[in-house]
Amino acid sequence: MKNQQNLWAHSAEHFQTALSDSWAKALSSFQNLTPGAGAAPAMPTPPQLHFAPEKLQEVQQQYLKDAAELMTQGVMVKAPVSGDKRFSGAAWETNPVAAFTAAMYLLNSRTLLAMTDAVDSDAKTRNRLRFAVEQGLAAAAPSNFLAFNAEAQKKAIETKGESIAKGMQNLMHDMRQGHVSMTDESLFTVGQNVATTEGAVVFENEFFQLLEYKPLTAKVFEKPFLLVPPCINKFYILDLQPENSLIRYAVSQGHRTFVISWRNPDESMATKTWDDYIEHAVIKAIAVTSEIAGKPGTDDSINALGFCVGGTMLTTALAVLAARGEKPVASATLLTTLLDFTDTGILDVFIDEAFVKYREQEMGQGGLMKGQDLASTFSFLRPNDLVWNYVVGNYLKGETPPPFDLLYWNSDATNLPGPYYAWYLRNTYLENKLVQPGAASSCGEKIDLGLVDMPVYIYGSREDHIVPINAAYASTQVLPGKKRFVMGASGHIAGVINPPAKNKRSHWIRADGKLPKTHAAWLQGATEHPGSWWTDWSQWLKAHAGKQIAAPKAYGRGKYKESMPAPGNYVLAKA
Repeated sequence: MKNQQNLWAHSAEHFQTALSDSWAKALSSFQNLTPGAGAAPAMPTPPQLHFAPEKLQEVQQQYLKDAAELMTQGVMVKAPVSGDKRFSGAAWETNPVAAFTAAMYLLNSRTLLAMTDAVDSDAKTRNRLRFAVEQGLAAAAPSNFLAFNAEAQKKAIETKGESIAKGMQNLMHDMRQGHVSMTDESLFTVGQNVATTEGAVVFENEFFQLLEYKPLTAKVFEKPFLLVPPCINKFYILDLQPENSLIRYAVSQGHRTFVISWRNPDESMATKTWDDYIEHAVIKAIAVTSEIAGKPGTDDSINALGFCVGGTMLTTALAVLAARGEKPVASATLLTTLLDFTDTGILDVFIDEAFVKYREQEMGQGGLMKGQDLASTFSFLRPNDLVWNYVVGNYLKGETPPPFDLLYWNSDATNLPGPYYAWYLRNTYLENKLVQPGAASSCGEKIDLGLVDMPVYIYGSREDHIVPINAAYASTQVLPGKKRFVMGASGHIAGVINPPAKNKRSHWIRADGKLPKTHAAWLQGATEHPGSWWTDWSQWLKAHAGKQIAAPKAYGRGKYKESMPAPGNYVLAKA
């Protein structure tokens, strides 16, 4: 026990330095995702850390108790019953050395995280420290190393080393492609077995191609339907397979459907701004869709949907148009969208004045935020599920990950122009200007969301770590029109892409339609309904889509004619 106390004292003495180093390394890794031209901006100074004595003592006592219990079991310890899937396989149970290693790792992990919580500082600093420690712990798990992974060792013996050889082949393949494989990407081709809904390109400029889809019904609603996907990803998350395509579902419900397919920026777009994207992409797409509908320059001529940052951009565009006295959109749908950036979840650990200023100096006047760097950042928000799980499977076990359309899309990265990215960071995540009337300007207009007064359908996912459910709900408090809020199960993507035919998950609705100030208050009066939220949304959208007319026989209208089949060629460009 005395040796354990000495070990504890030594650990506590050096933990402040370790946390400071972890904090600095975490910020460094994310701030240096894209190399800048010239001298790099100065890095922020790591905080001076102090522990709350009573919390530290509590952590120490728990550690000594758990360590003593573990040491008395020695190598005969059984696999830890922790619900941790990294150590849940039978091989961990039958290998006492591996089981002991896993148990010690879990004990140390719990203690390090508890020590992080014991730091006497503000909540944001503690969250940053916890994030940095979690990244280190995820990387250091014994399951990530062949010398400690009992399952990988067992497979190597059973396959007479073939799994190790295959793992090396997988490693070399991933090094050549520049990212860890999450699925067998060779099995997917855009336009052949993903993004296959029939349609055509009817307009393009340097920012986007506008796709129109072939009607699946004899009649369509007179108001066409425009989808604005996030430009940090490719549009076909909304059109993966026929059975889970939101685009195909909208077409099958009688909507004349259009979608923005973003260009994957290259160096020729390195100086493009947020305003460029709002004016020449979102507003332009609204205008073209209205012209194709035969109602250019009129109010309430189309319906629109924005997903994630596409919803933020759509709402910004609607505010700009409203400031100009134009209201071409009859209703808007916002899926997992941030307008009020008070609660940004785990992403808040990266955002402060120093971080944003760093990005502004690095690429605010020009440059590209590389798509693979963005993808890596989002993957490391859930490192065990989206990084180390595949490292273990691909390299240690020599497995080929199964085909999964969503993960193929996730690996098909897109770049962002630096000035666009810098504006977005400062005006939304850092200063939360969109919900302050007149605080932000775009396209020469002051942004006032109070002018965006059309009916809005707002959807949030319960387990979303990108747009927390509280943040999705907050949009109900800043938009003035008649609103409907629906919560779905699961996360940022899986909650949205949940077709009715699969009858999976649940969604929650308040029958009385009330929208109290907080999501918690809303939830108290909400009722759970099994299955997809798509059917509820479809009924809502039909009520705003106007009368039914004969489906068009050709794509486009007038000067807007078919130039190539969907999904077009912008979506094929790799980052």
